[in-house]
Amino acid sequence: MLVELKEATKTVRGITHIKPTSLKLETGHFNVLLGQTGSGKTSLIKLMAGLDPLASGQVFMDGQDVSKLSTQKRKISLVHQFFVNYPHMTVFENIASPLRVAGMAKSEIEARVQEAADILQLGPMLKRRPQELSGGQQQRCALARAIAKESRAVFLDEPLANLDYKLREELREQLPELFAGRGAVVVYATSEPEEALLLGGKTALMDDGVVTQFGTTADIYRRPENLTAARVFSDPPINSAEIVKAGQTAKMATGVSWTLDGVAAGLPDGQYTVAIRPHHVTPISATPNDVAIDGKVLVTELSGSESSAHFQLGDDGWVSLAHGVHSYEIGEDHRFYMDASQAYYFTPDGRLVA
Repeated sequence: MLVELKEATKTVRGITHIKPTSLKLETGHFNVLLGQTGSGKTSLIKLMAGLDPLASGQVFMDGQDVSKLSTQKRKISLVHQFFVNYPHMTVFENIASPLRVAGMAKSEIEARVQEAADILQLGPMLKRRPQELSGGQQQRCALARAIAKESRAVFLDEPLANLDYKLREELREQLPELFAGRGAVVVYATSEPEEALLLGGKTALMDDGVVTQFGTTADIYRRPENLTAARVFSDPPINSAEIVKAGQTAKMATGVSWTLDGVAAGLPDGQYTVAIRPHHVTPISATPNDVAIDGKVLVTELSGSESSAHFQLGDDGWVSLAHGVHSYEIGEDHRFYMDASQAYYFTPDGRLVA
């Protein structure tokens, strides 16, 4: 099964929401749409699902042009971040509803509903109504409906966003197994880079209605093609600063400098942007590649076994994320250490060069 977009665009009252987009999404793994709120993830899903019309371009499913077909005729399932269930129906009836609309035989409906309910641990709740369920159980009901329908494509639009942390962790681990071997193209939209990494598969990074990079999730994380992609795929935000390269030396406007090696050392002299993820900026020196930088602490957070500090570095706001508990004072100048071997270098127009 293959869902393919060819130069697909979407406009609303003359405003472009999705710029020309070509993308091939296949079965056998999760296809993740990763981007911040407003980047176009939901708009792209609506185009593929047939909920919104194309301004131009085409949508294909297994080679069939479905651009003008209704959502029902595309044989897809859609699960939102909100718990979309019919309140007057039991859990059984909610799961069975698309199968009844399709005119399926009663015996097959019962078999499919029972199978989906067993997979999602809803068996004892089939006679209950949605308002008698917890939030997690309601979302399981929506997922069970998508599984029972056996759709050609399943679109999951931030389906775990409104669940508490524990339930999110639990369902996130289960989702790849739930859809494995079912032959459907699974598309999962999220604003969380960590979620994309945990789901694996392939990821399309989105920004301002454009797919900035698409490929194997782990590869994109390790090698973003441009600064926009690096920023999308980093939480907390990736740190960046303008530098001047002269010979084998890189220098920030703050005066911080370090010696370049490898590919970076061979770049032509000139202006570049250095970028480095927060977990490679720490309050304790740990490698021979560490570069000392001083910044004024603005905000600190302690989360589980990690400490983060937002600090001002010249004209730029940077973030340090380190294991363990570290003490910071708001407003103080603090020394941090950047592992220069983990830095990315981009041209002034944002292209990755090293």
